[in-house]
Amino acid sequence: MSPEKLIFRFEELGREHKQLVGKKCANLGEMLHMGLAVPPGFATSIAMYRRFARETGAAAEISRYVSQLGQLKGKTIAVFDEMSRKIRGMIESQEMPPALAKMIASHYKELEKKGEAPDGAVSVRSSGTESRPGMFETYLNVVGIEDVLDKIKKVWSSAYTARAIALRVNKDIPVTSDELGVAVSRMINARSAGICFTLDPVTGDTSKIIINSSWGLGEGVVSGDEDVDHFVVDKKTLKIIESSTGKKAKKVVNKKRGVEWDDVPLKKQSALSLSNDEVSAIAKLALFLEERLGRAQDTEWAIDADAIPPDNIVLLQTRPAGLTVKKPESVTDRMIDLIVQKFYRP
Repeated sequence: MSPEKLIFRFEELGREHKQLVGKKCANLGEMLHMGLAVPPGFATSIAMYRRFARETGAAAEISRYVSQLGQLKGKTIAVFDEMSRKIRGMIESQEMPPALAKMIASHYKELEKKGEAPDGAVSVRSSGTESRPGMFETYLNVVGIEDVLDKIKKVWSSAYTARAIALRVNKDIPVTSDELGVAVSRMINARSAGICFTLDPVTGDTSKIIINSSWGLGEGVVSGDEDVDHFVVDKKTLKIIESSTGKKAKKVVNKKRGVEWDDVPLKKQSALSLSNDEVSAIAKLALFLEERLGRAQDTEWAIDADAIPPDNIVLLQTRPAGLTVKKPESVTDRMIDLIVQKFYRP
């Protein structure tokens, strides 16, 4: 693959390209090659960000600023907040260089022309070379090339949220080390959405598949801000062995541009957001990914309200699954957690 190329259709990518476009984009390409349903779209490479930062002068400006700050470990939260504000401004205030804007516009228009994003609505998501769930930003239901260009810059700048800076500083990782690819893909009109783990993320039990689901877009599930439906599936038989209904009083939905929280009708609050067949189908897809990728997976999915079953299950991303129960922490690790979790929730 030519190193000069800065933007790629997902189908041009595979797992071997994670250093080129980040893990999320590389995995989307890999899933396409497996024949799985993934929203059509394209990836901007990490090299595109570097070229943007170099040509606009943002890279030099950020480097000068960071070098003047001296030792950052042990600094107060206010320092990280101020760093974030200044560095993000250095990126977001720049105009997209014409050559880069032209590349992005061409791929965006191709999505519309091919009917892959007929209304021009896309999601713009971060794609780092390291898995840092919830660390960087995502923008949903982005419409129009000017908004797409703006949101790409904002995703790039989200490498410098106060939370991300605090994590790197306290882990002795260089402040400027997280550079991001960006995934731009068709916005799914999700009836339901959620997460599927091919192990129990609390106990580590690998004989079970865990699915969390809610109405609307999956952001309420991923963020943990909404009470969700919970399904436990036996990995061998793919039969549901446990289910519970979350309250689901709110859901995230598309508006004309962007998304918003909306009330769930009272009858649907107590109704399961997935049928038994859908639960089994999602579990089967996740198990297939685990087998192909060689380890337990944490997969985000959506039920496309505009598609006909059984072709309405869309995979939004997959990554290695981990446990949510932590090992005993050192004092240093505990201090890091206080900074990046208590003060900087995603």
